[in-house]
Amino acid sequence: MPKRGSPVLVVLHSPREKVWGLLDEITAAGVFLRGLDLKAFDEWIRAVVHQEPFIGLGSVFFPMWRVERIAKDEASEEVPSLCQQAEQRTGLSFAELMKDDEGPVA
Repeated sequence: MPKRGSPVLVVLHSPREKVWGLLDEITAAGVFLRGLDLKAFDEWIRAVVHQEPFIGLGSVFFPMWRVERIAKDEASEEVPSLCQQAEQRTGLSFAELMKDDEGPVA
């Protein structure tokens, strides 16, 4: 089970979505995380690299009835994790990338 502060990929249903980000909490009610829709990942990375504004990274809650799967964001053989890709492409740490207006998260 991923722990608080871990990069995770959450697969949801009704509607089908994949969300990547920093796990805040898993409760019986649902999952709290700071992240974005996986479809926006590359666009978000480009915005960070070019220091452009981007709406999409935020603190979200998904009720447990929508959660199909929660997976720790891990590298697979020669393929880096999404977290590693983000750090490599931006030159920023995961904590810096996930910070909100109140400072770094976790």
